[in-house]
Amino acid sequence: MMDEKRAWVEVDLDALAHNAAQFRDAAPCECELMAIVKADAYGHGAVRVAKRLQSEGVKSFAVATAGEGIQLRESGLGGDILILNYTHPQYAEYLSAHNLTQLIIDGAYAKALDETGHKINVHLAIDTGMHREGIPAANTEEIESVFTRKNLNVLGVATHLASSDSLSAQDIEFSNLQIEKFFATVDEIKSRGHEPGKLHIQASYGLLNYPELRCDYSRIGIGLYGVMSHFEATKTQLDLKPVLALKATVAQVRRIDAGESVSYSRTFTADKPMKIATVCIGYADGVPRQLSGNNAECIVNGSRVPIVGRICMDLLMIDVSGIDSIEAGDVATLIGRDGDEEIRCEEVASKAGTITNEILCRLGGRLPRLYTSRSSTARD
Repeated sequence: MMDEKRAWVEVDLDALAHNAAQFRDAAPCECELMAIVKADAYGHGAVRVAKRLQSEGVKSFAVATAGEGIQLRESGLGGDILILNYTHPQYAEYLSAHNLTQLIIDGAYAKALDETGHKINVHLAIDTGMHREGIPAANTEEIESVFTRKNLNVLGVATHLASSDSLSAQDIEFSNLQIEKFFATVDEIKSRGHEPGKLHIQASYGLLNYPELRCDYSRIGIGLYGVMSHFEATKTQLDLKPVLALKATVAQVRRIDAGESVSYSRTFTADKPMKIATVCIGYADGVPRQLSGNNAECIVNGSRVPIVGRICMDLLMIDVSGIDSIEAGDVATLIGRDGDEEIRCEEVASKAGTITNEILCRLGGRLPRLYTSRSSTARD
């Protein structure tokens, strides 16, 4: 495509397969990996990611919306696909027609889906303390009502840990309370004569910090892509490989004198003669504007260089005064490795005041994806 030499994302499918194997090995032997491929697989490309994972033996996937699930089905993906967010009951027929499993968030929603008359596979969300979605663990009558709906086939029960990424004593205590509530609720379901089906609590941090939990699924999202949300340590350490690199082309190199400014609002002024390069990527591509003035860097010809001035919609500027040889057409790496230098997504997220999940999901649709593996290289 015409823009593929401007800025692009590289996706290493072999690294993805490696990470999946790492999480499988870390989980109890009976626990199956559920790959989270919502938000276009965190910006990596859901179809290509899911198909590679399926070829590696992954059989269960989760997305945010029914539309995302239908896209995967229409691409030919088999296995189970769980819809994690609300699907309006008027679209219930699509859940049934595409063999998608819907997460039930409360009794009223179960009733509304049931009354559509479509046979739908569901998992039931239990709210154990995050208070985002799910039936409160104490509401046993409402929970039981879901199992009595004639058109809903309950295949699993789940909860979500609010602070499993933290190893502070307070957060560990809260997570353990959530875990206790969940299993107590499951026991109550069984005591009332209902089969809860597959159980799942852990996301990436949940598995790494609470690996002893005996569940049927571990829902692995951000860790699958070789990064964690932030630099905080986890109880279990895995050999994860970043799957994604973000690169762009240098468009122009110019010299400026001391006292001259760069970019909008003149937030950066040279204190000496400098060499400035303009790079073909900006906040419309998902590079956070918050990186402006926050010691953000990229790598050019194996050397780290600072981003200077305000990041623009389609361009940003870098100080390449310390690089002897640089010209238009050279490549700037914003996330990834070049020579001995590497910029991890965690670093970018920290300097932007956010988490890696947001950085990856924000990478724009106009960025072509270049997929690499041992057997092939292809662009989408």
